[in-house]
Parts: sequence; structure tokens; C-alpha cells
Amino acid sequence: MDKAKLKSLLTTTDTTIKQAMKKLNDIGEIGGKTLFVVNEAEKLLGTVTDGDIRRGIIKGYGFSERIKSLMKREFLFIKADMQDKEEYVKSLMLKTKIEPIPVLDDDGIILDVILWTDILAGKRQLKANKLHSNQVVIMAGGKGTRLDPFTRILPKPLIPIGDRPVIEIIMERFYNQGFHNFIFTLNYKKEYIKLFLKENNYPYTVNWEEENEYLGTAGSLSLLKDKVADSFFVVNCDSLLDVNFEEILIWHKENNACITIVGSHSEVKIPFGVLRLSNGKLQEIAEKPVHDVMINTGVYVMEPEVISYLLSGKMINMDELINIIVKKEKIAVYPISKGWIDIGEWDGYKKGVRMLGDS
Repeated sequence: MDKAKLKSLLTTTDTTIKQAMKKLNDIGEIGGKTLFVVNEAEKLLGTVTDGDIRRGIIKGYGFSERIKSLMKREFLFIKADMQDKEEYVKSLMLKTKIEPIPVLDDDGIILDVILWTDILAGKRQLKANKLHSNQVVIMAGGKGTRLDPFTRILPKPLIPIGDRPVIEIIMERFYNQGFHNFIFTLNYKKEYIKLFLKENNYPYTVNWEEENEYLGTAGSLSLLKDKVADSFFVVNCDSLLDVNFEEILIWHKENNACITIVGSHSEVKIPFGVLRLSNGKLQEIAEKPVHDVMINTGVYVMEPEVISYLLSGKMINMDELINIIVKKEKIAVYPISKGWIDIGEWDGYKKGVRMLGDS
């Protein structure tokens, strides 16, 4: 690994969670989703992965928290003078499923990082691709009023991003990760959507359920009674995610959750001076403060028991359903920091067209 690339993987204990998230986003896959925490001499002190950050946020760490609070101080490494490094690292990665592996000198200074792609000349195959039987429910019955007047003509699920409708992009992203069983819930302009799905010879299974009347953003799940037997995804048809869906499913199972909500970090910028008061007196004025929040992306993993909370034919929105269930069952959150586009409103749609229109 060249020095510039190695430098991009290094950080310090004073780095905040928010800064670490941005750094991991910037380096992408080149570092195996891992940052190496070093001191001024670049002695390795610990490691931080995107999973460590995710678990830290769930435990209540704020975005301004320093990563020294959640970094792993015990880590695998190899010495720079080791013989037959590649064979040893290959066996280590296969055994532990851990990558990348840092290379240290006798003083613990990090000199290099070995990735799986370095071992297999660009071929990453730590785990084989596999098909998942878990169903993906795409909620496609809404009127799409935020995209009016566009949706007076086309139903929102068929809105084009480039030369393809959004539901085709959603299905393709799931299918590329082994999820191949899709169920649509339909209402508004449903005949358009049914005709589109019938005319395309997809390599996956596509079915649909039809609302007789509008059942809100969650009520149509009642149509799935006796049709789902395992954990299933629920996806709003205007929500595009570029994430690892298998990791989300594993997170859901490990947390023994009834529902897992995929939440995206977002900065809310207030374009005014905010007055902070105490007992009617001004404590301070914060000029154009920025607040870090987690936004509901409209993508979930659910257990079949969720359907038992729904009454057939009764309208209910997703926030209402979640607020009912959270009092009785565990609801987990899977935090992400990038990869979400809400194409259900005009700014998000334009962003989606810019990013995906030529793909």
C-alpha cells in the first residue's frame, strides 16, 4: 500500500465519531471499513470499524464523542520482518474473517496494511455469495403527493431515474445481494405498476397485494398475513439505499429485534441565531447551529409477528405502528452515514437523477 493511501487510514484518539464516519466514507473500501488509531509517532493504539461506530451510536455515544471511547485496543497484526507474510495473512483472514491486517515494526509503528485484495490480486472472496429466502416488501400504494404534478400522470414507483423506474433500481440492488423474492403492496394507479411488472421478465419472483382503500404507510402490511414466515424487509418505493442488506439482516437477528429501522445520520442546519434560555434569561446565543440527528430512511427489517398488530382494512401509518410496538417489543436501529436518497421529494429526486441517471 502506498504511503498516501496508508495515511488516509490513520487517525488519532481525538477524532470524533462524526469525523471518523466521514473519514470512513471518504476512504470507501480501500481500508476494509477500518481506521487505525495512532499516536504522533504513528504507533498503533487501536482500531475502529464502521461496526464499532454503529454499536457506539446505539449505546448512546454522541457524534461529538472521541473515538478513544469505542476503539478496540486489542488487534491482530503481523511483524514487518515476518517470513512468508502473504500465506500467513491469507490463513489468518480465512480463520478470523478479519481484514485488513496492519504490519508493525518492533516499536509498534504501523508501516503497512494488507488487504484481502492484496492477497488474491483483486479478487475478494472471504464469503461466498448466497441466495436469501427472506422476502422484500415494497410499499408502492401511495399517491406520491410530494412529487405532484409528476405523479398525476405516473405512479411514484414508476418515476424514472435515468431510463429506469425507481422500483427496478430497488429490486436490482436487493437481487445483487441475493434477495430475490419481492412483494408489492399496490393502490394508486396500480394497473400501471402491474402491467410494468408483468411485461418485464425479471430473474426473480415478483408478487403483489392490492389495497381496496388507502391503508396509510403501514396498513397494507395486514395483507401479508400468512404470506411471510421469516424476517422480511419493508422498503418505501421512494427510498434508495446503497448498503449491505445482509449486514442489516444479521444486525436485526443479533439484536433479537421485532423491527429494525435503518436510520441515516443527517445534519440539520438552523439558518438563524438560536437563543438558549434559562428561567427567562438568555444563557447564550448560538449562531446557525448544526444538530446531528438520525433520520428514518423508510427501510426496515420486520418479524412476521408485526402483522399481528394490524387490523385488516384499518388505516395506520408506520410511525403509529412503531410507537405501539415499541412499548411491547424490541425495536433496533441500524445507523448508516451515507448511501440513502429519498427520491419522494423534488430535491432528493434531482439528487438521484444526478447520481444514478447515467448508470
